[in-house]
Amino acid sequence: MTSVQHPLDLLLTGVTAITGDPATGIMEDAAIGISDGRIAHLAPVSAGLPAAERTLHRPGRLVTPGFVNAHLHAVLVMVRGVAADLGFAPSYTPGVPKGTDATPEEARALARLGVAEALLSGSTLVCDHFVHAEATLEAVAELGLRVHAGWRVHDVDFARVPQGEWRFDAGIGEDLLRRTLDLHDRWHGALNGRIAVQMAAHAPDTCSPGFLRTLAAEASARGMRVNTHLAQSRVEVERVRASTGLSPAALLEETGMLNERLLATHCLYVDDDDIARLARAGVHAVHVPKCNAASGRLAPTPALKAAGVNLALCTDTQHGDMVETMRWALATARIGQGGVSADWQPADVFRMATLGGAEAVGMADRIGTLTVGKCADLVVFDSRRPHLRPQTNPLGTLVHTGQGRDVEMVMVDGEVLVEDGRLPRADLERICIEADEAARALWARA
Repeated sequence: MTSVQHPLDLLLTGVTAITGDPATGIMEDAAIGISDGRIAHLAPVSAGLPAAERTLHRPGRLVTPGFVNAHLHAVLVMVRGVAADLGFAPSYTPGVPKGTDATPEEARALARLGVAEALLSGSTLVCDHFVHAEATLEAVAELGLRVHAGWRVHDVDFARVPQGEWRFDAGIGEDLLRRTLDLHDRWHGALNGRIAVQMAAHAPDTCSPGFLRTLAAEASARGMRVNTHLAQSRVEVERVRASTGLSPAALLEETGMLNERLLATHCLYVDDDDIARLARAGVHAVHVPKCNAASGRLAPTPALKAAGVNLALCTDTQHGDMVETMRWALATARIGQGGVSADWQPADVFRMATLGGAEAVGMADRIGTLTVGKCADLVVFDSRRPHLRPQTNPLGTLVHTGQGRDVEMVMVDGEVLVEDGRLPRADLERICIEADEAARALWARA
């Protein structure tokens, strides 16, 4: 169908469209037309082609909605290849550089590398949170994708946490909250709506109960999404229960955090009561399958899904490939269930990476599927490569054997941000060099 009569801005023809829209499904030999940043035409080529200013005939390609990377710490590419073998998050681990050790210039360089990798692998929206958020947001926004950012907010003294001390300081929390609200006032809705600011409340063990209530109230007053780590470690669960008598999920419920605006990342150590709480509140669980599995842990995603909790996907730290993340999400769920079932198929993890993420960030009416009228956020994969042939089941093949490196083109609002695997807006070689220099400096100081 076509929603406009004048010539389209761009028309892709001969592609296989994995729409993610239940009404459309997978369309082979499809034509996708874009006008004014929106999908304006989606139909088989045999139905006829509308006029377009630019036509790209791309047989042997798969086109998908852009991926929503719902929780990312781009700066932490600095511990790539190291932190995964230490057992837990870098912020809690002695002997590795911390985000707080980086200068704003170093954080900018590292964040640009992390987000560039995510973009090149098909992420059109990233939720990126860490220290120096003002500097990193400005740097990564230049790449053109959607960025939902936030300062890492807590009132624990993180300098003591790697030594096993949880000491709360109201001054730390007040400063980080002020920085978050300043960021919101300056950036929320900027760049034609591509930028949003989230309340990145770090975790139930690093935010005191009183501070969690304050964050919940401030986020509610502004309609902000809250993106947090929830039940990401046994240490967190034990500390929260020892200090409050509650599970982390129950603490968030008691402090007003548990609602449909909450993105709860990890959800590793949640019991049946916690899962029921998340489902009742409409919380979105953000799954981190690769990082969790690399440390020997599996989230109970089958139970979360069965309870009706919306599931989104993310890469979190050290890599940005959402295609690989889909594969890990499928495999770890099947390991958890002990076999293959109708509940965990490639379509399920594909939804998590696209529409599930769009629902989590409150944008399901605009992104997440290839649907006429939605924003033209899409990814083109080169499926002519040997590991993606034959195309008996295009979606199953993408999930099981695809890679982010198969991405040929990425668009956001119809603007081409990746073409032939390159970044037209940026010098990728310079991004890599500057990030290398920043990481070497941080490791030398550590």
